[in-house]
Amino acid sequence: MIGIIGYGRFGQLAAQHLAKDAAVVVCGRRNIDDGHLPVNICAGTLEEVCNQRIVIPCVPISSFEAILKTIKPLIRPDALVVDVCSVKVYPVQWMKTELPQSVAILGTHPMFGPDSAANGIAGMKIALCRVRISDSLYFKTVDYLKRLGLTVIESTPEEHDQQIAVSLALTHFIGRSLSAFKAEQLPIDTEGYKRLLHILDVVEHDTWQLFADMHNYNPYAKEVRLAFMRAVAQIESKL
Repeated sequence: MIGIIGYGRFGQLAAQHLAKDAAVVVCGRRNIDDGHLPVNICAGTLEEVCNQRIVIPCVPISSFEAILKTIKPLIRPDALVVDVCSVKVYPVQWMKTELPQSVAILGTHPMFGPDSAANGIAGMKIALCRVRISDSLYFKTVDYLKRLGLTVIESTPEEHDQQIAVSLALTHFIGRSLSAFKAEQLPIDTEGYKRLLHILDVVEHDTWQLFADMHNYNPYAKEVRLAFMRAVAQIESKL
């Protein structure tokens, strides 16, 4: 069985897809009604979730270190802990520090969410950071992800965060700026403007906490954000 800690939007998405191939036990901050769960998914206690062979904390980045400290004495010695944070440097450091040496660790970033994966995950990307995991278990995991139709991208935590500071954090920064600007659909528009509104659509269902976390816990995000703002200021000064 697979244990998932956190049954929010992404926890539900992960459970939904994993339950097609394995039994899944979930727990969250609120009580979960077993009667309303999909087939092959059941609710359990934190202890029961941590007793599974694979444990996936689906919690906010800002809560991740704390949850590791909580589950450290509950995790079975031969477990594989898989994180799904949208940053990697700090979560990987925390897992290596907090989890027992016998516990395998795999850093991942599923580059999709409930909105983008509404029609399925085939063709979507997932980044993997190999931390502490045997060859056999790692390549078995890679093969499984590929069978799901995912494109697997392997990187170090540093490489991941450097690139995601631009491709994700900056995109969300622009989307939040468009929201604050109150950008909206117009009858007289252009294809370029429609693409801008698409960026707004990408971020409008995500929480402020997710946005703040992807910036505050990515060591490269502030540098990228400030460079972008300087570029905007330079363009404005030329006008």
